[in-house]
Amino acid sequence: MDRSNIDKIAQTAEDRMLLAKLWDKVNAGMRKNIPANTGFLSPRELELARFLFGQPDGLHAFGGYEDAERKMLIYLPEYLTEDALWEEDSPCVCLRATFFQGDNPNHRDFLGALMGAGIARETVGDICVAEGRCDFFVTSEIAPYILQNFISAGRTRLHLEQIPLKEADLPEPEVKEIRDTLASLRLDSVISSGFRIGRSLAAQYISAGKAAIDGLPCEKPDKPVAEGMKISVRGLGKIRLATVNGKTKKDRISVVIHRYV
Repeated sequence: MDRSNIDKIAQTAEDRMLLAKLWDKVNAGMRKNIPANTGFLSPRELELARFLFGQPDGLHAFGGYEDAERKMLIYLPEYLTEDALWEEDSPCVCLRATFFQGDNPNHRDFLGALMGAGIARETVGDICVAEGRCDFFVTSEIAPYILQNFISAGRTRLHLEQIPLKEADLPEPEVKEIRDTLASLRLDSVISSGFRIGRSLAAQYISAGKAAIDGLPCEKPDKPVAEGMKISVRGLGKIRLATVNGKTKKDRISVVIHRYV
């Protein structure tokens, strides 16, 4: 870990400010050997943080559940186990909003209402909307304020309560499974297969800066993609290279791609 790497990693002035803030919070916890945490980070911000911190002992990316998209960086001293991430005094809290099932507020409604209430984006993690309720993750510091003041999303009246993290209701994302064979695991090839577009068009999207791998922008069509990586393309959606099965008799690579619908 080296603070001087911030200037090498940051791509914009905003990146430098963010990384400096993350460094100050995490490093203070490490030096004092006490728990420390950041706010919720986007996938891109998490990737930048990984370049800065590496994988030091005790540093966890945690968003309230395993597949969370937005996660906090949480430092746990050696006297605490990972179980502390899930306990009552965790810096990550799950709130449940229940509402009349005839209403149909969506993710955008909830996020817009939270931001409209003056709540900073970095204090809010994933928002999981289901029929009649919405479980969403926030920092422990902001939770009391939200419980007292967040009463509606659009025209939908809400009843809020805090629930244990392990009781969160997480709807399964809808995915379309695509089985294909590729000449290589280049980014343009995976995008071409996942979105059913020509490879040259896929390369145009990438070169135009519209593609990202695990939240980190990529403008190189020949960038290798590994199993498990998520790819988003502005205007097309999101896919995941779910499985790489190996070579076929024609020396092509058999893959399974999940396209989120």
